[in-house]
Amino acid sequence: MLRNNNNTKPKKTVNGLHPVRFWIIVTVMGLAGHLCWNIENQWFNTFVYAKIGGDVSIVTWMVIVSATVTTLSTFIFGTLSDRMGKRKRFVSIGYILWGVATILFGLTEFARSSGIGFLISLTGFLVVFTDAVMSFLGSLAFDAGYTTWVNDYTDETNQGQIGGAFAALPVLGTIIGTVIGGILVNIGNPTVGTESYNPSLDNYQLLFWGMGIFVILIGIASIFLMKDAPDIKPHKEGSYFKQFAQVFNFKKLKGHKENKEMFLACLVACFFFIPFNFYFVHMGNWLIYDIGFTAGDMGLIEGIALIFSVLITIPFAKLINRNRIPLVALVAILVNAIGLIMLFTFIKDPSNVDNSSAFNLKNVPLFVAVFLVGAGYVLITQTCMVWVRGLFPKENRGQFEGIRSLFFTLLPMFIGTLAGNFIIKNTSHSEQLDLYGNPIDVPQENLFLFAGLMVLLTIVPLVFAWRAYDKRLKEQRSLADKIEIVELEK
Repeated sequence: MLRNNNNTKPKKTVNGLHPVRFWIIVTVMGLAGHLCWNIENQWFNTFVYAKIGGDVSIVTWMVIVSATVTTLSTFIFGTLSDRMGKRKRFVSIGYILWGVATILFGLTEFARSSGIGFLISLTGFLVVFTDAVMSFLGSLAFDAGYTTWVNDYTDETNQGQIGGAFAALPVLGTIIGTVIGGILVNIGNPTVGTESYNPSLDNYQLLFWGMGIFVILIGIASIFLMKDAPDIKPHKEGSYFKQFAQVFNFKKLKGHKENKEMFLACLVACFFFIPFNFYFVHMGNWLIYDIGFTAGDMGLIEGIALIFSVLITIPFAKLINRNRIPLVALVAILVNAIGLIMLFTFIKDPSNVDNSSAFNLKNVPLFVAVFLVGAGYVLITQTCMVWVRGLFPKENRGQFEGIRSLFFTLLPMFIGTLAGNFIIKNTSHSEQLDLYGNPIDVPQENLFLFAGLMVLLTIVPLVFAWRAYDKRLKEQRSLADKIEIVELEK
């Protein structure tokens, strides 16, 4: 006799995808992407100082060009993915090419050390160009592909958890990338552990090849693991170029009442990430060249401090689900500012730490300050990602990732990195020479003071965004009450 299973509860899925499979994809794909971004944001800069030259202008141009092509790539492929109604293929192809580009970037080291005149003269250009290629492909894979795919599976029941994951994953990527990266680059350097540590002898090839191969394998795995959300259909508005231009049609954007709040939330992120880019790309070189830590210990300091930053996403995810997003953003701003001012106040030079070992009681203030800086970064990422993406129109999610990238990446990196470059170039420091005998631009602690004061200005757009947020929630509650009354009258 056949059993009657009518009373059996169906297995809960995430838009048709098993929850375990969904979270494996979110975690593994996201972590791989953020590891690759960490390599670019953290280790490319120390690589340039160690193997190419200690000129901060090379790092500045890398960041600016990278941010520009990242935003363009997100607009280009975001529009294309919306028109096709597909995300998976962008993720799979993008991740594979992203891994290849990571390996190619590392090969620029041999152009500088080749002794061939024209290659040496082109080294700076090659570094910026290969970094731009990597950023372009990374945005194809991650922003236009992976993050849009996750957004397709996000609703009011899981937005807090996904927001927490999106905040935690970049930090986990930074933790793993800095700790493991520091270990890898120090392998084979005979000066590690001595008083005459020489960063130019670090082994960056092992790091770039290892990371590149890992991301390639993840891209291949995504072919078998991922599938596009069933409710996402192709969305076409005329030709490709007409649809591409629609995102810049401000009259059309103004017609959607939620877009005002979205742009205000984007401004909150933009104001926060501008001062963030004063110091973030230079923190590794500051710890190595000014404070005197090895690359390995630098990775441990940042990684361990950020582990605790991840833990705070758990309680704050509950606040986000309870519609307290602006409050969490305010906490993030204040915590970040306190951490930055602590770095400026307590970590002036090598005498304020024990740079012979990361694990020393004398380094506790450094760990606490880095934790607070990281906590603010984690929380603002968690809140603004959920806030902004929750206001994207369903049919244009891929394309609107370009708008997010404009405010979260391009403008902050362009303005913040130029400001950081100006501060470093105009701050006196002890003279150090790079591998080729040229002076090194050593970042100083005043970067943190300027950033700590500037980040407080984020409160200004937050006030206006908070009002728009509360107004929308009030309207939603009013509408829900009216619907309930109508239902009761029936």
